Amino acid sequence: MPDDLVFYISHYGYLAIFLIVFLQEVGAPTPLPNELILIFAGYLVFTGIFKSGLVILSVIGGDLLAAAILYIVFHLFGIVLLNKKLRWIQLPQQHIKKQSQRIARLGLKGIVIGRLSPFIRGYVAVICGLLHINPKRYALTILITSTLWGSSYIMAGYLLGPYWEYVNMHIDSFKYILISIPVGIALWLSIRFIFHLISNRHITNSL
Repeated sequence: MPDDLVFYISHYGYLAIFLIVFLQEVGAPTPLPNELILIFAGYLVFTGIFKSGLVILSVIGGDLLAAAILYIVFHLFGIVLLNKKLRWIQLPQQHIKKQSQRIARLGLKGIVIGRLSPFIRGYVAVICGLLHINPKRYALTILITSTLWGSSYIMAGYLLGPYWEYVNMHIDSFKYILISIPVGIALWLSIRFIFHLISNRHITNSL
């Protein structure tokens, strides 16, 4: 964990967690993925420096604010922004198109998968704005996924507390673990979806 990041979080507490989560989710570059920041915050809960409830509220607040801003901005000005090269947020056309097709096909399930996946969470808010997803449905979905996302990683950091020295020495390796989590979830859901289609076809053919 970078020393300056540890200093910032340790000295500015919940405000630092809120700002770091918000900035990364809104598209600003940060030294580490938010998931690793949350794991570190969970470790600070383990040490007694932070209180779990306030950390979770800080994370949810920063995440919801970023998701709301991206949704509103791309809901209103999405086409214009896609045609411009923005420095504050990278918008690769192919990636946006691919994720848009996935969400359009899977609906709320696609939004949930994306919102629980590291590195692509911000794109989901952008895509939901572009697709003009129902605001009330979007708000409820991001509230639920923000709570699950933040609580899960904070709890992971708390449970890793006794082994933090080892975790800190191999912090880069955790990036690959973060990638494997959403891949596993997407694979599991895809297999279920395929079996569901096969079952429906079998029932239809037997009638």
